[in-house]
Amino acid sequence: MSTSQRLVIIRHGPHASNALREGLDVALVAAAFGEEVSLLFMGQGVFALLKEQGAGAPGQKATLPTMNMLEMYDINDLWVPQEALDELSLTPDHLREGVKCLPAAELPALLARHEQVLTF
Repeated sequence: MSTSQRLVIIRHGPHASNALREGLDVALVAAAFGEEVSLLFMGQGVFALLKEQGAGAPGQKATLPTMNMLEMYDINDLWVPQEALDELSLTPDHLREGVKCLPAAELPALLARHEQVLTF
């Protein structure tokens, strides 16, 4: 069985909308069906990678447990553009372990390596 390569781009923060959770759900389902999945966090989506996450509004489902499940599903490629960190005054030390930073010049190559790109 051949695997397909999917890149899920997360642009929404943990508490802004359901988009982050929906993107993570798509990634987990694709990985469960044998697809190779990578995640690219941009803009407010970078906040999902913070080691210390605050609670959302009452009634919002937390995304931290889902983020912790990624490794179980062999989703190990978590990317963030260095420029996104700079814009948010963050450093790689603020992020969970295993996140890879890349310069903006390498974004086109990352996108080209994936057969499918989905944005949330």
